[in-house]
Amino acid sequence: MGKRLALQHHGIEASRLVLGCMGLGGGWDREPVTQAHVKQAHEAVEAALSAGIHMFDHADIYTLGKAEEVFGRVLKERPGLREEIILQSKCGIRFEEGPGRPGRYDFSKEHILSSVDGILQRLGTEYLDILLLHRPDPLMEPEEVAEAFAQLKRSGKVKGFGVSNMSGGQMRFLQSALDEPLLVNQLELNLAKLDWVDAGVHVNQAAGTGVSFPDGTLEYCRSEKVQVQAWGPLARGLFTGRDLAGESDAVRATAALVAELAEARGVPREAVVLAWLMRHPAGIQPVLGTVKPQRIADCAEALKVELTREEWYSLYVSSRGERLP
Repeated sequence: MGKRLALQHHGIEASRLVLGCMGLGGGWDREPVTQAHVKQAHEAVEAALSAGIHMFDHADIYTLGKAEEVFGRVLKERPGLREEIILQSKCGIRFEEGPGRPGRYDFSKEHILSSVDGILQRLGTEYLDILLLHRPDPLMEPEEVAEAFAQLKRSGKVKGFGVSNMSGGQMRFLQSALDEPLLVNQLELNLAKLDWVDAGVHVNQAAGTGVSFPDGTLEYCRSEKVQVQAWGPLARGLFTGRDLAGESDAVRATAALVAELAEARGVPREAVVLAWLMRHPAGIQPVLGTVKPQRIADCAEALKVELTREEWYSLYVSSRGERLP
């Protein structure tokens, strides 16, 4: 794909696709990591590397920390791999911890610092390439976050920083206290969740009142060289073979169009869905949610697909289920 990643502006030569590691480590429970989990992680990592993917996305909460733990086992068993990859993780979400300690978001300096120590311990590495704040904390104090970031940078524990699920306004507010630029904003973007496109289409229209995507977020990221990453880029398989019983006419028509375009190019349907995202001039970097080797390989076929403007709009209009205004 020809779109330049914003990370390149910051000297980071990341792969066009990212492997999301949320599916590693077994279930979201306290059961221990097994050798089967380690084997699964090795196979996923090998499939990613074989497909040219060398950026990996984590979060401290994924399978309650076991995703990072099992990935750390892979790094330990593959000497030299750490220096060949870009490792990204997230912090800031805290689950319920008993009476008076509800599920919450926490961007306090203390929590950010302790979270990173836990992440590094589980991964068995001395540093993260990028740390993301996972979901906006209403009690965020930008100056406090800046102190945490500065301390992590000085100590060498984190090289760069970003956010996830933030609006352009929230990013601007946080950036005002930081000494270095935010590198990433990871958002839910896909062919089924179209509000990120509709927000720009429905300007000055009544239809825009029903769009939830925050105005100006993509524009802020593009103008400030912030890498836009897409979580959930395959829309949970909605257009790539999932059972469509009970789905709308628009979904079924779009799935058929995806299949038609994929067949014409001789690629898996996943490649077309991801290519649609990557055709956008924001240089969107999809974060794959699968750890199945074959599906990773199928997704990587997207790198060979360049949709025309007409094909891109055909998919967009089909998924909308109605003509453009």
